[in-house]
Amino acid sequence: MLISVSYHHASMLVGLLGKTNVGKSTFFNAATQLSAPVANHPFTTINPNIGIGYARVKCVCTEFNVKDNPIHSVCIEGNRFVPVKLIDVAGLVPGAHEGRGLGNKFLDDARQSDAMIHVVDASGSTDSEGRTCPPGTQDPMFDVEFVEKEFDLWLTSIIGRDWDKTVREAEHQGQKLEQLLAKKLSGLAITESHVLEVLGKFKTKKPSTWSKEDLFEFCKTLRMKSKPVIIAANKADIPPADQNIEKMKKGGRLVIPCASEAELLLRRAASKGLIDYLAGDTAFKVKENITLTDEQKKALDLVKTLMGKMGSTGVQQVINAACFELLKLIVVYPVEDETKLTDKKGNVLPDAYMIKTGSTAKDFAAAIHSDLAKGFLHAIDARSKQRLGADHVLKNGDVIKIVSTMSRG
Repeated sequence: MLISVSYHHASMLVGLLGKTNVGKSTFFNAATQLSAPVANHPFTTINPNIGIGYARVKCVCTEFNVKDNPIHSVCIEGNRFVPVKLIDVAGLVPGAHEGRGLGNKFLDDARQSDAMIHVVDASGSTDSEGRTCPPGTQDPMFDVEFVEKEFDLWLTSIIGRDWDKTVREAEHQGQKLEQLLAKKLSGLAITESHVLEVLGKFKTKKPSTWSKEDLFEFCKTLRMKSKPVIIAANKADIPPADQNIEKMKKGGRLVIPCASEAELLLRRAASKGLIDYLAGDTAFKVKENITLTDEQKKALDLVKTLMGKMGSTGVQQVINAACFELLKLIVVYPVEDETKLTDKKGNVLPDAYMIKTGSTAKDFAAAIHSDLAKGFLHAIDARSKQRLGADHVLKNGDVIKIVSTMSRG
């Protein structure tokens, strides 16, 4: 499934984190079908790879019984694939926040992410420096914790710079601490509301009396709020991954088993016309009148066994969970003719936008184009044909017409 989507139509940016050599680039290639370099040694990825992956949802075309023709997403057999921008950044090693390895570059590349997928070698076959080792000899929990800590230390170093000065300005010059911190962190896609919510959890002490430990704990909580993480437990088909995955889940983390090499194999086989397979399916089928080589048959048999055990390869499930569980997004469809469900060119259900739960009709207008929000008059629900005010909260699967005094510009 390869389609052309310009980056600005993918409103969410999801970063792929992880130490070196755990399969991040394979996950990226499987999700985007681009060909980032893959090799069995550390620091294969130096410059960030950016591509488009997709969240998979049931399309409303089935409910309306229409044949849609999307422009910036794709619909296959009633499944809508909505674009998500993925960035696969340089791998981390311990000490990254001090510039060790490619640490500063990694952290700089990841800073704009709305959410992060932490790709972990669940089989424990990659050591702390990214070198291959026998399965089970590395504890994946070490990987989980050190990557989180490196990010927390990096954030602490940013907020800690001029901390005393920042706190004095807030306490003695009548400025709001959340505004000062949000300004300092604006390049990290951390908002004032993020900061304010986290500050609310630290009310027992005045910030001017915080210890280094207090500041670190604040930064850790802010990172968890502003950069939520899902763990892609990669190489889940290699023992002893099962017990390691259970251990990772105990901390309340969102963990999804996956096998990115299997997903990449399936997508490439599908693109060559060898199999019927849709990203996220629980099974695949070899096409009729196709003769596979012994090598191809052996590889597909292994993947079939794996999917029988795991239920899927997990790659699509990770992307969906990042969008709908971590970021709490909903999918809304904009139309310009609410009776025919078309845009002005006659395309049926031409777009699908992922927006945050709780978004209003006017928020949706702004997501499409800022000019539409500026001239917002009202919206129309394509199902009920009712007029919706600016503050009307949208639901997942809504089909909406925006009426505005201004065009998209």
